[in-house]
Amino acid sequence: MLGGCPPHCALAATNGKPVVRIDDSGREARHTGPMAQRVGIIGTGWVGTSVAFSTLMTGAATELWLNDARGAVAEGEALDLADGAAFYPRCAVKAVPLERMREADVVVIAAGRNGRPDESRLDLLRDNARLAADIGRLLQGFGGLVLVVSNPVDVLVRVVAQASGLPPERVLGTGTLLDSARLRERLAQRLGVAAQAVHGQVIGEHGDSSVLLWHGARIGGVALRDWPGWQAEDESRIAQSVRRAAYEVIQRKGATNHAIGLVTARLIAAVLRDERPLLPVSRVQNGVAGLHGVALSLPALITPAGAVQVLEPDMDAAECAALAASAAVLDKAYAQLSPS
Repeated sequence: MLGGCPPHCALAATNGKPVVRIDDSGREARHTGPMAQRVGIIGTGWVGTSVAFSTLMTGAATELWLNDARGAVAEGEALDLADGAAFYPRCAVKAVPLERMREADVVVIAAGRNGRPDESRLDLLRDNARLAADIGRLLQGFGGLVLVVSNPVDVLVRVVAQASGLPPERVLGTGTLLDSARLRERLAQRLGVAAQAVHGQVIGEHGDSSVLLWHGARIGGVALRDWPGWQAEDESRIAQSVRRAAYEVIQRKGATNHAIGLVTARLIAAVLRDERPLLPVSRVQNGVAGLHGVALSLPALITPAGAVQVLEPDMDAAECAALAASAAVLDKAYAQLSPS
């Protein structure tokens, strides 16, 4: 038991009635309390650790399991996080073997190397795809949700979905959720309003071919392009800033981790609490907007069963063409992979 958190056996009850579970020592234990919400994170580098920290602060998980190829690092992160148990909602934190992840409700894949300042997310593909495929095969028959964070996230979502054989709605990527947050922040700064008043999305690839939906953007219900003082040149400038955001961070500190940790924790909480938001996440598409087989981001209804309903956003002709071009970029990248 780490940091005073409850042991693995103290997990669940239904309608207040004790449920018998077997703890790690093989002994029966009874506990009356809420159902367990187990989140497993594979990869405890910069990103995985930020996801872990942000997830703890949401209070959505009752158990947080960490795994890394560097076993001692995962154990050290678990011990460090558990030491702060007095400052976040009750949750058991521990390092577990990779095979144990099959028992989780949500598995986050944050394994793989980070991007370098001189390369795109797609340049990471060959280095991270083989690892993603191995994890996907391990998760064949898995009953929970898989959430891919590692880059290039869209192609890796497709790799994991293919290797695991899981339904497409249960293999998600954080996709353009972070890009959309960046867009809202920059629009809020430009217009002098709260980010919460900005409704705008980025779809397609989480990368250089991402599509910013200017046509449907709204500020407090008012079309962005009708906002006083908005100028056409603002769009290209802000689009460049959104697409370059990760590169700017990587150039200065070596990796992006805090914002994606917050984004991932938000998605995990939405799943575990059945909040049912509409969020732009990546999954293998099956016909919406004329897209088949490619994994990319479109707004989707998020439930405990995954991204169960994908929506086609309001787009003008230029945005439709840009989305098709983004899909082509991702299809080409996937086709470059050797059969796994």
